[in-house]
Amino acid sequence: MDFSYPKAEKLKSKRIIDLLFSEGKSVGKYPLRLVYVAHDFEEDVPLKVGVSVSKKYFKKAVDRNFFKRILRECYRLNKAQLIASLDKKYCFMFFYQTSDKLSYQEIDEKTKQLFEKFARAISEEKKSI
Repeated sequence: MDFSYPKAEKLKSKRIIDLLFSEGKSVGKYPLRLVYVAHDFEEDVPLKVGVSVSKKYFKKAVDRNFFKRILRECYRLNKAQLIASLDKKYCFMFFYQTSDKLSYQEIDEKTKQLFEKFARAISEEKKSI
């Protein structure tokens, strides 16, 4: 099992990020939200991930960066669960949407629940097609 978060998995393309916000679907598990879209990109990775923490909730960059590091770490450790449920390539943004300062354990648990909810959402999409 690979627990890395290589550069190829990082969502950097402005075009894809704009696509996420215009056409993406969303699932949430308080305080996290995942906006995703199926997209075929050149790199040989199953998904691309971006993380975001709003300035609205955390005014200081040091606080935003702390929670972004936690989100990336939760993704890195739980991505195997996510990749197992994928049948095509996805791009998604991972948001922390509260001013509450949850512990790492709480965020990790919410991340696992969010990934399960995402897996259910894409399996329901396959059934409806």
